[in-house]
Parts: sequence; structure tokens; C-alpha cells
Amino acid sequence: MTSPARDERDIRAYYDEFSATYESGRHEGYHVLIDDLEIEFASRFVHGGEVLEVGCGTGLILQRLSRLASRAVGVDISPGMLEKARARGLEVYEGSATALPFDDASFDVTCAFKVLPHVPDLKRALAEMARVTRPGGILLVELYNPMSLRGLMKRVGPPGRIGETKRESDVFTRFNPPWKLAESLPPGCDVIDSRGIRILTPAAFLLKAPILGKVLDRAERTLCDTKLSIFGGFWIAAVAKRA
Repeated sequence: MTSPARDERDIRAYYDEFSATYESGRHEGYHVLIDDLEIEFASRFVHGGEVLEVGCGTGLILQRLSRLASRAVGVDISPGMLEKARARGLEVYEGSATALPFDDASFDVTCAFKVLPHVPDLKRALAEMARVTRPGGILLVELYNPMSLRGLMKRVGPPGRIGETKRESDVFTRFNPPWKLAESLPPGCDVIDSRGIRILTPAAFLLKAPILGKVLDRAERTLCDTKLSIFGGFWIAAVAKRA
């Protein structure tokens, strides 16, 4: 079994290489849809408070969170990603999701989008998110859902290419059933809300189709908070830390 330290070195190298091309195509279509639905969900809980994004990458989400928050802070394991986030003028720090470089009870909302599925020790990462969140605050936890079209496509399709030399299979990835999240949460944390993203879209490229893309985009925005949300490829839970 690979050691946690080795896992983190691999993850850092993967995202450092990915940082060069990470934003390619992320300002249109599929990626805008995903980001929009994540930010929209987060806006229910931020309310001008202090926010931490774990795994902030180049700062695309963090920049938008900063418009909703009194203070928006990011942390990421990749220096390459952080260089681009700092170029946006964002307050970001290098650090691991399993050892956040912040004091206890520092933030009102702590969120992680598209990140926790790549952290081998999920329970430790969630415990760290809870630690730095103030009592009465919120954790926004996004998982990759195996019970989704996206999960199916990832199982049967070839891994995508990332950067010059790496593929998606070069980084740790885990799919967690939404109903099992509670088993990984630390004591004193309760799921109070959720949203499913990418429920109907089997492949991202379909959102580029002139007519079909618009239909899928509208359908995804309509269904994300319905009972079908349990089939979202990206499943976000709002977790309250008891006061």
C-alpha cells in the first residue's frame, strides 16, 4: 500500500503539471455549469461570513466566493495552482487537506469542491474541515457519486489525459455513495442540505452541442435540488457543526 506521504507527493506533482492547462475550456459550457451550481449552493450559507476553500486550485471558485464573503481564503497542496490563484490577488496558502494550516474555529464556512475524492484519508480531511470551522458554522462537502452517469462513464471509459505526461488514473480518486457520508463525518456534524450536479449529462462534450447543450444545461439547473439529486455525479452536502 502506498504511504500517505507518497500519495501527497503524487497528488502535488499531478496538480502542478495540471496547473499549466487547468483553465483551458473552464470558462464555458460544462465547467461553467458545474461551477455555477456549486457557487449557487454555497451562497445559501456564506451570508457575508469568513470562508475557507480547501483545494482552491487556481482560484476560479474562490474568486467568486470572495464576492459573497467578508473574507475568502484558499489552501492548496500545489504550488503551481497557487501561483495562478495569487495572480488573481487572492489570499491563499500552501497546505494539505489533512493538516490545514489554520487555528481551530477560524471560519464560518469551510468548503471543498472536486477535491475530497482525491484525498486518500477522507475522515481526516473532514475532521480538519470541522476543526477550523466555528461552532454553528457550515462545511460544504462535495463527493464523486458512483450511483451516477458520470460514475458509470468513469468506470467504463479510458482515463483522460492531463498535461503533457499524466492521465486521470495517475491520481487517487474515490467515489462515495452519498448516503454513506455520515459514516465519515466527525462527531457533532450533521447533514442539513444537499445538491446533485450533473444528473442527466453522460458526457461533458454534449453540453457543447447547439441545441442539446442548452436543453441539458436547463435540465441540470432545474433538477439539481429535486429527488433526482441523489444521482448527481457531483454530490454536495451542507454539514452543520453543532454550536
